[in-house]
Amino acid sequence: MNDTPSSKGEIRRNLMMNLLKQQGKITIADIIERFDVSEATARRDLDMLDRKGELIRTIGGALYEGMSSVREVAFSEKKQQLWLEKEAIARKANEMIQEGDSICLSGGTTTYLIAKQLKGRQGITVVTNAVNIAMELADSEGIQVVVIGGVMRAKNFELCGPLAEKTIEHINIGKMFLGIDGFNIQQGISTYSELEAQTARMLMNRALQTIAVLDHTKVGKASLFSIAPLTSLYGCISDAPFDGQISSYLQCNDIRTFIADQTPSMTS
Repeated sequence: MNDTPSSKGEIRRNLMMNLLKQQGKITIADIIERFDVSEATARRDLDMLDRKGELIRTIGGALYEGMSSVREVAFSEKKQQLWLEKEAIARKANEMIQEGDSICLSGGTTTYLIAKQLKGRQGITVVTNAVNIAMELADSEGIQVVVIGGVMRAKNFELCGPLAEKTIEHINIGKMFLGIDGFNIQQGISTYSELEAQTARMLMNRALQTIAVLDHTKVGKASLFSIAPLTSLYGCISDAPFDGQISSYLQCNDIRTFIADQTPSMTS
């Protein structure tokens, strides 16, 4: 009896990866038909392969990681990159939040740092789909935290999917601070995950103002899945001025730009 469920599952996932490499993509329906499994099993297999970094998860299936030049970086790895610049962006965002505000923080290292800046503030409601942000604010008595449900993506702790979307339909947001992976004129704001892109679009629709928070390495880049055009933004916060073309585009479309001060006060 060495044909255990775990060995069957491993063999099936290996066959799925071979098929994915050949075709470049695979759908849930393909997996159900080819491997005679339930939809729940098909989704679970894709989620397991996604956690291993072997594919790019999409709403209806998956893409082969090797088909794309972009690579999603885990939160733990992102934490080591441009920390001071991201802290400066977070301080700027904190200045824009007032008592009584209802804000939204998407997942990401910069938005996580905004949450850290908010600790100790009073009379603020924070809506988030990121588990680590919710936990960071859990002991802040002056902040009400609303967590959007869903399936957690292990690489960045974001909750996505149908459950998250049902919650989003019933909330109202004043300012949304949106972490992104790409920012350019042609593709707009973009991210690595299709699930996150869809959740972000829904949150933006519920917000009066959306403010993208991004360090200079994201400018001019495009990630795999577009969230929305730049014109959908109220503004953006970055650690460095934008170049001439993007700066002119933002100005012409009345998109406000805020440049973070990277030299915090030394008067303490």
